[in-house]
Amino acid sequence: MNDARRLLIFGGMALAALGMLYGLHYAVFVEHQTLDHMGGSLAGAFVHAAERHRDKSQLALIAYRETKYDYVRQVDVHSHWIGLGMLMIVLGVVFDNVAFGERSRLWIAAALLLGSVVFPLGVILQTASHGGTFASAMAITGSALVIAGLGAVAVGFVRQSA
Repeated sequence: MNDARRLLIFGGMALAALGMLYGLHYAVFVEHQTLDHMGGSLAGAFVHAAERHRDKSQLALIAYRETKYDYVRQVDVHSHWIGLGMLMIVLGVVFDNVAFGERSRLWIAAALLLGSVVFPLGVILQTASHGGTFASAMAITGSALVIAGLGAVAVGFVRQSA
């Protein structure tokens, strides 16, 4: 097995395991409290609105929105790590059919692995700093690496079949 395939397959397995462990941690220790807070905030917003306490209702809706923002990103992180890991494993199996030299394939595999780690990591950092520039830049950079890597793989498959 060459280095590029090894990087994709074992990197994908490690990434999928990381995603599963992170998802397990979140489900066991965090998710129930988060969902409880979301439900309580939303219920409180409706109660305050029915009582014509507009300011309290708005504050409860803001609390709901912020909690929902974090919740969605937490779920996205573990599912993206797992999904990208699985994609890397599948690509690793057929990576010898990508019509580039060994060195180019290694760079493509490294871009895919790095992007697959950095993209969800940037998303999770967005929960620490809502709208933070650094976290958003990480997520964008990671996704750009994945897109570029997948584009290169597609070009390699097209070149191989031609």
